[in-house]
Amino acid sequence: MTDMVARVQRFSEARRLYRFAGLGVLGALAALGQAPWGLWPVTFLSVALVYGLYTHAPDWRRSASIGFWAGVGYFALSLSWIVEPFFVDAVRHGWLAPFAILGVSFGFAIFWALSFGVARALGGGALAWIGAFTALEALRGWLMTGFPWAQVGHVLISTPWLYWASWSGALGLILLVLVGASALWNVFAGRRLIGGSFVLVLACLFGAGAALTPPPTTSDQMADAPIVRLIQPNAPQHEKWDPDKMQGFYDRQVAFTAEPGEDGRPDMVIWPETALPVLLNHADETLAAIATAAQGSEVVLGLRRLEGDRIFNSLIFMDGEGKLAGLYDKHHLVPFGEFMPLGGLLAKFGIKGLAAETGAGFSSGPGAQVLEMGSIGKALPLICYEGVFARNILSAPERPNVLLMITNDAWFGKVSGPYQHLAQARLRSVEQGLPMVRAANTGVSAVIDGAGHILAEIPLGEAGWIDAPLPPALAATPYSRFGDLPFVALALLLCAMGTATHARRSNSF
Repeated sequence: MTDMVARVQRFSEARRLYRFAGLGVLGALAALGQAPWGLWPVTFLSVALVYGLYTHAPDWRRSASIGFWAGVGYFALSLSWIVEPFFVDAVRHGWLAPFAILGVSFGFAIFWALSFGVARALGGGALAWIGAFTALEALRGWLMTGFPWAQVGHVLISTPWLYWASWSGALGLILLVLVGASALWNVFAGRRLIGGSFVLVLACLFGAGAALTPPPTTSDQMADAPIVRLIQPNAPQHEKWDPDKMQGFYDRQVAFTAEPGEDGRPDMVIWPETALPVLLNHADETLAAIATAAQGSEVVLGLRRLEGDRIFNSLIFMDGEGKLAGLYDKHHLVPFGEFMPLGGLLAKFGIKGLAAETGAGFSSGPGAQVLEMGSIGKALPLICYEGVFARNILSAPERPNVLLMITNDAWFGKVSGPYQHLAQARLRSVEQGLPMVRAANTGVSAVIDGAGHILAEIPLGEAGWIDAPLPPALAATPYSRFGDLPFVALALLLCAMGTATHARRSNSF
């Protein structure tokens, strides 16, 4: 173990170019814990080595540099799917792809740099590092509309530690990773009592999570549950709005809707985001045809609608008679995708969001809504990107029975983006103890129970449909009551404790 510490010491004294490259590699290795790779032990080991380098940094500037270059490598791999939307129309937007990946990897690495630099300025110990890192990751989820994708805690979604998100949300998972990494480094450094104690605590939490996580909801528990049908047309984004093909994708969804189920008609049929080739304003005949195909089943689907000169990314609910009985407008829009800051001005130069219809892009709806949706009861609609944000669920006016997500993950490619989006859907279910039904254009469409188990799914890149009973909601979780505030406060408390510990040590000399 002391050999590893010596190597880290030598590396911290290496030439700047070697240090930066090595930190980038460590950051990329840490990203391998994210879906679809799921190599979470590699994340613990890599972050432990980055923390070890941090402990050898002489000042806050070197500490910030360590965080920055490790962050560049981490985000370059974990968010590599970000280039996919730019190749949908490669002729027009392909040239922007390198700038996109450089922008997100260098931009989000600033948060890691700040956390490492602030931690060093506060005293430099493990408590300050864990607290500052967690606090800055929380800030990344809020600043400039936020982007809490690929947080280090997300590597635990595929493990029994996921259970603890019902108490802590994503911030608690971040803390677990950081505590584990710093404890592992203490073991490497020969402080086996301290490091080993925390490793043992994490192992106990792992075992307790496995024991406390409810087993997958069984068919007996869902004997009288409503049956939902998920529709997955698998329309590649570069073909989705092709005039020669979009009618075919629509016809495919109508055919899937009309298919008889093994046990009769489903109670509800769910189409994905922007599933219709027409606006709601001109969709009377189209919706009538869908109602005919549904044969008495309720229908939920995504489409666009106009209101004056404003366009919305919307979801509608049609009852069993084919009547429009509910409408929801997406309120948390994707920056640079669905809207552009200063969009009207930029449109004069031909610049608009990738998924936008006008220079200003889509308009934002009024906020989170719980809709009464017939057979499935009270549902909280989420359209694509909105499911990345726990606060979009916490801000709902009341607790729903189910989270209902429609999405067009064709934008995210076929490698990592769709799987990471699905993982975050599982996290949202566990945080709230609520089932989620998720219809995705290209996949993965899934039914998820309140413990995060995937009970039914249509694989990525396949066209098809699946009928599944709706799992029951679990009891309201502590996280659903208190949200992120307790763990934000804990992160700040750790920073303060780290500062106080450093001050006591300084005064003792």
